Amino acid sequence: MTQTTSSPSLIRLAGLPYFVIAFIARLPFAMMVVGVLTLAVSARGSISLGGLTSAAVGLGTACIGPLLGAAADRFGQRPVLLIIAVANAAALVLFTLAVYSTAPDAVMLIAAFAIGATAPQVAPMSRSRLVTMITENMPRSRQPKVIGGTMAYESAADETVFVFGPFLVGVLASLIAPWAPLVIGAALTVLFVGAFALHPSGAHISAARKADGAAVAPVRELFRARLLVVVVGMFGVGLFFGTMLTALTSFMEDRGHPEQAGLLYGVMGVGSAVLALGVAFLPPSFSLRNRWLVFSGILFAGTLLLFVVHDVPTMSLALGLMGIGIGPTLVTQYSFGAAHTPAGRSATVMTMLGSSIIVGQSLGAAVTGRLAESVGTSVALYLPILAAAIVVVAGVVNHVLNSPRRLAR
Repeated sequence: MTQTTSSPSLIRLAGLPYFVIAFIARLPFAMMVVGVLTLAVSARGSISLGGLTSAAVGLGTACIGPLLGAAADRFGQRPVLLIIAVANAAALVLFTLAVYSTAPDAVMLIAAFAIGATAPQVAPMSRSRLVTMITENMPRSRQPKVIGGTMAYESAADETVFVFGPFLVGVLASLIAPWAPLVIGAALTVLFVGAFALHPSGAHISAARKADGAAVAPVRELFRARLLVVVVGMFGVGLFFGTMLTALTSFMEDRGHPEQAGLLYGVMGVGSAVLALGVAFLPPSFSLRNRWLVFSGILFAGTLLLFVVHDVPTMSLALGLMGIGIGPTLVTQYSFGAAHTPAGRSATVMTMLGSSIIVGQSLGAAVTGRLAESVGTSVALYLPILAAAIVVVAGVVNHVLNSPRRLAR
């Protein structure tokens, strides 16, 4: 993303403070599933209830998340983000109060659903903003490379946040109290999601879109097979995140150190973030559809090592190999999402992809937690393998749908 005489760099277009604000603003999104699970289990003493509350968060995101993206495309990101920032902070506080009260479990589940329904979709909306800046301000010849680099950065940021988020939940819950992650998350939401909403880039996109006057693609364009297969692939990635972190927590709990699960999880996250950034330097001859197959295959190979993992060193080796695959796969999926976005539906598509991750994470955490409690860690460790297989199968289907012969039709 170097500057040329023909067009400004993306950093100059957006401004360096934008990237700082957008990074911190997505932290609460990464903290909420694990934060809800941690608080519910700690205060109510039920892993099953904790799993249900996590699933309720994912259900809320699945039902409402894409609608928030559609609203952002229709009314602009700024008003939508300001409203949901306040609503999400209120939902986080309400859930915390409900957990510590004598309220029935149903109230907790409703509050958890509200947390997911009002989750600020900062990451997908940031991608939407940046892609819009690129397409409106850079020559067409530069756009593919800059968009690829941007997706690499954004995915690396997501990887870092999705690793650091659970780790931060564990630190805050241990040092302060189980309620601390959600209360601090509510404060971060108001401050940084609010700042993200008020950043000039939000107003720029809304104004540019209105001034452009281009017709918005009909809703049916969102259900094209080439886009839906990316949604399924992203769901598989989210499922992998949820199953792997929960199974890893159970693995470390068996060894008497459950608090170290986040640190061990970081072995995968660091490598994943580095490799995600490295995607920007891959040669164009290594096509996107081939990248999905290759890197998801590496992810799947890493999960197969879970069949023989019996100690921390071998688990670290498996996580390191998974990290090589997961980051580049995520970058590639977002690139496909950007490429297949219908006109005027950028925020909607990016929110669909972001929601797919959180739905998969919530479902994976809930099912894996229940399985680990009832059957044991060894069985729970099979679930990340299944999740990785979903990512690979989606990659195969995507490879067929995006073959040169089909695209030429």
